[in-house]
Amino acid sequence: MRVALGVQYDGSAFRGWQAQRPELRTLQGVLQRALAQVADHPVGLICAGRTDAGVHALGQVVHFETDAIRSNRAWVLGGNANLPSDLSLSWACAVPEDFHARFSAQARRYRYLIFNQAHRSALWRGRAAWCHRPLDAGRMWAAGQSLIGEHDFSSFRAAECQARHPRRDLRELTVRRQGDGVVLEVEANAFLHHMVRNIAGVLMAIGAGERPVEWAREVLEQRDRTQAGVTAPAEGLYLLAVRYPPRFGLPPPPATAPGFVTSSEEPD
Repeated sequence: MRVALGVQYDGSAFRGWQAQRPELRTLQGVLQRALAQVADHPVGLICAGRTDAGVHALGQVVHFETDAIRSNRAWVLGGNANLPSDLSLSWACAVPEDFHARFSAQARRYRYLIFNQAHRSALWRGRAAWCHRPLDAGRMWAAGQSLIGEHDFSSFRAAECQARHPRRDLRELTVRRQGDGVVLEVEANAFLHHMVRNIAGVLMAIGAGERPVEWAREVLEQRDRTQAGVTAPAEGLYLLAVRYPPRFGLPPPPATAPGFVTSSEEPD
């Protein structure tokens, strides 16, 4: 039987998703060991998108194969009973054999949080990037619109990226000021390694007035990572949702997401 799971985590204390040496604390390694306790056999997980060290998730999706007969509720409760407090399962669902957490996904959605005040925040440490220079969210939004569409995103691709090609379809990019910070949100069919963090780095330079609005388009057209500037920190990045065809019957993505509180609204 193939089982899909919804996974949430605070990535601050993990060395990223992919299992590595036993002494390294990784999301895949910890989760596989917990599920093996429930299944009573070793479990191999495949995820929708491998996240880096320090990156968080509300809507990660994984799948695995098992001969064990367990209810959806048993997978969630049993898995959570064996997981640390910074990693949890939100749902489980039996899926057909042609479901694949990575290759069946139609879109991924990320949010990037920037705490934008002159002083650093102890409460947002590890949960948002910090930029002490005032950011103009309007300039960031305007610059980001030139990235929407299907393009060669080589300029926003990490040197160690293993994707077969750099073309991605960026379907939505929004930037808005919220409370003490700026919220960037993007959705695409898929993302290259460090693509969201490199986009955030470019837009932050534009928002701070270091570069003109047109620079985002220029960087894209150069197809040269060395021209894109600094990669934004990992701690501001959240995998919000992974979208699949309705025929698989997966639960909807989380309805809420982390964000900065203003005096007139509740948290996202």
